[in-house]
Amino acid sequence: MTTFLAVVLTTLFSVTALLALIRLYRGPSLIDRVVAADMLLATMVGAVGAEAAVNRHATTLPVLVVLSMLGFVGSVSLVRFAVRDEGEEA
Repeated sequence: MTTFLAVVLTTLFSVTALLALIRLYRGPSLIDRVVAADMLLATMVGAVGAEAAVNRHATTLPVLVVLSMLGFVGSVSLVRFAVRDEGEEA
């Protein structure tokens, strides 16, 4: 049962990461690319968390914390940058 769960989770996370990478590559605007990068990072956090849950260990908790902080700080800083650029154009 654990192997089946791992295969299903791996497939879902892989498809999600692939779709986020496609949007990251094709995104016509900066905001599309920022959302895609944030989604890719969220997928990575979910994959690491699922791996920790399936294998029943908590040694990856610092990795999850760092990835979550990186995603939050990166998203906030890029949105602030995009909003500032929009304000200068008006």
